[in-house]
Amino acid sequence: MDLERTLKDYSEESCRTLLRSPFDRLAEAAGILLEARAAGRWIFSAGNGGSAATASHFANDFVKGLSMEGRRRFKVMALNDGIPILTALANDYDYARCFEEQLKNYGSSGDVLVVYSGSGNSPNVVRAAEYARSIGMKVVSFGGRDGGRMRALSDVSCVAATDSMESIEDMHMVWEHALIVALRGVIAAEPESVR
Repeated sequence: MDLERTLKDYSEESCRTLLRSPFDRLAEAAGILLEARAAGRWIFSAGNGGSAATASHFANDFVKGLSMEGRRRFKVMALNDGIPILTALANDYDYARCFEEQLKNYGSSGDVLVVYSGSGNSPNVVRAAEYARSIGMKVVSFGGRDGGRMRALSDVSCVAATDSMESIEDMHMVWEHALIVALRGVIAAEPESVR
């Protein structure tokens, strides 16, 4: 096996996939997130495995990377970060309910749920999206392939145009950082009196 060739092929294909990004839907997602910030609403993120890491990174970047003195801040929490809560819910109820049950405690109409799933069919993510919609939350999803079941449950669905799970996760991380850069520009242009 030619390792260098394999590495180059993967990287080139990822670049082609990135150029097919749904930039219009990413801009819609940015708008929903800005609306939540303006209204003082909470934004919750969730995912499994590599997607859990992206959901955590999303919360980190929105809380740290977009917090500027004199400007209104985002209120963001990753539902997959509370390991004691997550394992208690998974053990005592069902892993498929671990995000939905947390939203029953934290979520309100007008809040936003941001979910990550390569397949779009993860039961816990789908159930969380169903519950979020039932109480009037907005749902933004990041998926791959055909978007899976969560696509139909989303106000905005951003789907990576590839079947490669590694590439799907790459796209989600690049899009997350693209959102941070775009939103930072919007926030920096606001007058400092905005709180």
